[in-house]
Amino acid sequence: MALLLLAVAACKPAAQQNQFSATDVTGADFAQTLNLTDHTGKPRSLADFKGKAVAIFFGYTHCPDVCPTTMADMKQTMKLLGSRADELQVLFVTLDPERDTQEVLAQYVPSFDKRFIGLYGTKEETAKTANDFKIFASKVENSGRSGYTIDHSAGLYLYDKTGKIRLYVAYGEKPAVIAADIEKLL
Repeated sequence: MALLLLAVAACKPAAQQNQFSATDVTGADFAQTLNLTDHTGKPRSLADFKGKAVAIFFGYTHCPDVCPTTMADMKQTMKLLGSRADELQVLFVTLDPERDTQEVLAQYVPSFDKRFIGLYGTKEETAKTANDFKIFASKVENSGRSGYTIDHSAGLYLYDKTGKIRLYVAYGEKPAVIAADIEKLL
């Protein structure tokens, strides 16, 4: 009986065995490079994280909803990964270099998980990076305390351990689903 079950499982197409819940963007010709500074002042690139899966999210610290929700979801994803969590690097790239200084990112990003890294650049570096990753971002002036918000793309990208972009995870995906996809990448 056990041999029969193994034979049936082996006949299952590989595409079905490794199917992801997130959108598979393997082979995409964008989001290939990243050169920014982390919240400790160290220059960083995607190559720094080879050997780990990487999750990249673009947002800003004054965001009232999407950004803290996504960061909390990634914190929960890390918990669900258990002992494999150290095989994932979460990167938060600010779209608001005016307010999100090194000091602000150093307080905000690790408050979700001490392993998370915040990245920032100049206004020009930020715009180039957002463009390279096909991230929409638009400053919206308002009369509130913050003076402005930033409308922006809200998903995240997942890279495999070789540094190749593999998945796009839509905003609002449940941590259990994200963790399951990451486990497949690992």
